[in-house]
Amino acid sequence: MQPRANHISWDECFMRMARVIAERSKDPSTQAGAVVADRNNVVVGLGYNGFPRGVEAESFTWNREGSFLDTKYAYVCHAEENAVYNANNSTQDCKIYCTLFPCNECAKTLIQNGIREIVFESDKYHDVDAFVASRRLFDAAGVAYRQYISDWAESSLPSAAPITFTQPSV
Repeated sequence: MQPRANHISWDECFMRMARVIAERSKDPSTQAGAVVADRNNVVVGLGYNGFPRGVEAESFTWNREGSFLDTKYAYVCHAEENAVYNANNSTQDCKIYCTLFPCNECAKTLIQNGIREIVFESDKYHDVDAFVASRRLFDAAGVAYRQYISDWAESSLPSAAPITFTQPSV
């Protein structure tokens, strides 16, 4: 008997996992997920976007617009950060699968924690400064990044309509 030939790839497996863990997010507008995997394709950490551990979902606003302190941006931890914070082993030389391309703050966290490759699904904020900065950081640090779109996403990706991102003023 021959082994099954139509198994999914590691990229497909981990991106599906990132999409599933994103479903844990209580954010009404954006559900992001991330999976850290080591060289042997062993999961090291999982994360999704949400308030820090111990902070109830109703404690702060989920608004995207308004003054900085009146938006979610002051309080939410991103999926990529949480995947590193939740890691059960070293993230040195690991790769991370993300449903969204990481912002500049997450890029710094990933670089500092030894992540060597970023595999992302959506790049909807490509031209926003925070994400341009991410690419610059990854390039300067020698961190590889590439897009992989899961088979699960093919039918559910948003249209190519532009999305407005408002950077909070600090």
